Amino acid sequence: MLIHSLHINTSPFIYTAFVTFSAILETEEMNSTEASTNSTTFEHLLWSLSIVDMFVCSSNFLFGFPVHSYIIWLIVTGKGSDVASESFNINLFICELWISFSCLLSVLSNFVQLMALPSFLTGLMVAGRPLFQCLICVERYLAVVHPVSFLKFKPLRYRVICCTVVWIITLASCLCCMFTSSLNQFIWFMWLFPIQFFLFLSIQLFCLVAVLRALKQSGPGERGRERREENHMKRRVFYLILIITVCMCISFVPYILAGVFNIFQKHNANTYNTFASVCFIMGGFVHPVLFLHRSGKLPCVCSS
Repeated sequence: MLIHSLHINTSPFIYTAFVTFSAILETEEMNSTEASTNSTTFEHLLWSLSIVDMFVCSSNFLFGFPVHSYIIWLIVTGKGSDVASESFNINLFICELWISFSCLLSVLSNFVQLMALPSFLTGLMVAGRPLFQCLICVERYLAVVHPVSFLKFKPLRYRVICCTVVWIITLASCLCCMFTSSLNQFIWFMWLFPIQFFLFLSIQLFCLVAVLRALKQSGPGERGRERREENHMKRRVFYLILIITVCMCISFVPYILAGVFNIFQKHNANTYNTFASVCFIMGGFVHPVLFLHRSGKLPCVCSS
């Protein structure tokens, strides 16, 4: 039981692990003979996975927190780009900053009682990151496919309204995760999580296909140079939406697969959960690298 609680506290955002442990404990109660025979091996496996999770969470905080803080400083000071045009990006990086902080709390929760704070911050992973990524995709989609509407909604007040709505939804998601954790109703979370993922994925795929169609079409009366510049801009937008979509799939699909194993097969998916956490954390570094590359702040770009 101690190892069971240790692994839960190590990864507060890995809800699939909760369902896994519940299924394992039910199996052990039904067959006490097998549980007593394999208890040593099982506890050793959980302890090894807990160490891996602590290493992954610590690495995310040590590298992610400074990187996202640096990018936020670049945007605020105007060295990266205009603050108004990067309003969605700066909110995304603030969300990632809190996700990195939640990784620190997940490690500390093994030694200090933190109550429901780690579970509360899980909502940032569930709704915060994908929602702001969707806003970025929709913004680029409007700029390419509907430039008139994009200019209409370009003022900062509309961006502030969109970000406020997203933060309200994220806060509701945080509260939902906290109450789900306190009531031990993780099965409902495992059904809601895939539905939410496919909703975000459908929005990003729609933007991706629409930009691709616009890339293949040329406006009437365009000159060769103007057409090349416009196609270059559309191609950059297409690649950006494509990278964000692939990054979201890599970050969340492993969690969904592990949840399916837990629900239908009651299979010990602790290894899949650890792999899923690695994919999710690595996905959080893709957008910062893209921003630093675009701003010319990467060491390799500066040296070249």
